[in-house]
Amino acid sequence: MNKNLNAINERLKRALEALLAPDEERDNVLRKFVHLANQALGIPGSFISVLDEEFQYIRASHNFSLKHSKREESLCQHVVDGDSALIVSDTWLDARFLTHRFVTGEPYIRFYAGVPLKDREGQVLGTFCVTDREPHPFSDTQLATLKQLAELVMSFLEAWHATGFDDPVTHLPNRSRLISDMQSLAAEGDKFKRRLIIIDCLKMAHAYDLAKTVGMMPVEELLRDIAIKLPRRLRPQNGEMIYAISTGRFAILVRDESRLDASWIAGRMEGICAELGNGISITLTSHAGQTDFTAISSKAYDVVRRASAALEEAIDKNLPSVIYKESEEIKHSNDFTLMNELSDAIRFDKGLYLVYQPKTCLKSGQPVGLEALIRWTHPVRGELSPAAFVPMAEQTDLLHEMTEWVIDTTIACLKRLNRQNIQLPVTINVSLNDFAKSNFAELLESKMLEARLPNNLLGIECLETERIIENAQALSGLHRLYEKGFNISLDDFGTGYSNISYLRRMPLDVIKLDRSLISGVLKDASALIIARSIIKMLKELDYTVLAEGVEDAEVATLLSDFGCDQAQGYFFAKPLSDPELDIWLHRRLWNCKHKFS
Repeated sequence: MNKNLNAINERLKRALEALLAPDEERDNVLRKFVHLANQALGIPGSFISVLDEEFQYIRASHNFSLKHSKREESLCQHVVDGDSALIVSDTWLDARFLTHRFVTGEPYIRFYAGVPLKDREGQVLGTFCVTDREPHPFSDTQLATLKQLAELVMSFLEAWHATGFDDPVTHLPNRSRLISDMQSLAAEGDKFKRRLIIIDCLKMAHAYDLAKTVGMMPVEELLRDIAIKLPRRLRPQNGEMIYAISTGRFAILVRDESRLDASWIAGRMEGICAELGNGISITLTSHAGQTDFTAISSKAYDVVRRASAALEEAIDKNLPSVIYKESEEIKHSNDFTLMNELSDAIRFDKGLYLVYQPKTCLKSGQPVGLEALIRWTHPVRGELSPAAFVPMAEQTDLLHEMTEWVIDTTIACLKRLNRQNIQLPVTINVSLNDFAKSNFAELLESKMLEARLPNNLLGIECLETERIIENAQALSGLHRLYEKGFNISLDDFGTGYSNISYLRRMPLDVIKLDRSLISGVLKDASALIIARSIIKMLKELDYTVLAEGVEDAEVATLLSDFGCDQAQGYFFAKPLSDPELDIWLHRRLWNCKHKFS
């Protein structure tokens, strides 16, 4: 009896661990289920949650802001613990929830209906819920529909969980097999010191770009060729298995005494090539991350997470290999927390704000535009520069949400200035993914139309120039923006040998000279000649030329003599908050008005 109970508990534990592990394809399907619940039941909010002994995690949601909570604070614990549906038509009329913090505060739950998600053994893994900020009746028919949806979700999850242990492209054991093998070692009481090494051979972004360029078949051929060459290069011994754990990413599980470690593997992988087919090969850039562990005292998912964290550090720092360190894991954990906090800051408009750095005409001294720059007043960490959070946002969908927020806030600033009879264009930074959206230019135009502002008051700055050039959709989106009258700027010109080729392929109004090009013009004769030549060339091509990082009057005068049109930098003004901007503009415009009157 106890043995059967232990087996059930272990199965439940594994199922929960699997559901809590990241899986974008699975979560995309779950999001479709919650959206279907919203449509079928007419209740605006819906979510699927998973509960372990301490926490509730929202795996998918629609119109519901909560992402996770302590188990004891969740309404869903009543569904899981009671193993039955819970309907609360009005939380204000239920003594259990009247003062609950999720009722009196975000997400302001007024109505709640939840049913358990049960596996075939009757074990409850989580809940499927609908919710609203207004009270609702909930009929027996609606409850039956919610239960049917929950059964469909569990059917999908069980099928997903039962997916085979082989990677369909490379035919190597997959990630599920790796997890299962490590869990089996733990169940057997394995105490040997082991190491897990994860090898990145082909970055997902590169695989995606290749697939768009040559199609999926050649990319799959490339992955199969890597899978063939890996064992030839590494020569694993008996019991040392190679796994294909994601696109272009492989793992190898070995004992501590094995010659295979991250450093040795990185050396062996150097210069490896793989075939795309038709005699075409590409040279791969590989990185390796390693973590050491004993199966009996480590959770399989934690081991994979630690090795992945080491690998990400190797990629970020462009190192051949990295061995996991707990201090780096803490940093990654802090980064994850910061991303959740940034998500809340965007969605609830708390702490984020824009500053505006003026652009000044070098001939007249008048302000001719502004650049919007994002800042964040964190509730605990204080003022954060973009470098502290933008690079992390770029790796997630948060970047799109942040860009939306910047666009709306910038348009609000333009409207405010317009009411003061000030018409200065404001430039914003836009990512590759936004340029690549089929309707981005139209959405931007509709926002400007709604604000009753001309498109040329909103400038678009290109930061990821090389990637835009390589992406046909992004380049097409840039052309649509240009055709609709949005001013397009190229950032950081003068920092790479390929910059000049961009001018022929991109629709551009303004070329921004990088501060590294400007900073040496007073001290270095060659820097001065290069800056003067570039400005002359750009003016002959009829671009507006703007210099960044101008810090003193001598540099400003020199640039003006070279024919540079505009400049920005601390010599003219630091980035200004809304109140500071109003004061600065009125003072500057008043001075200019009286100077020429």
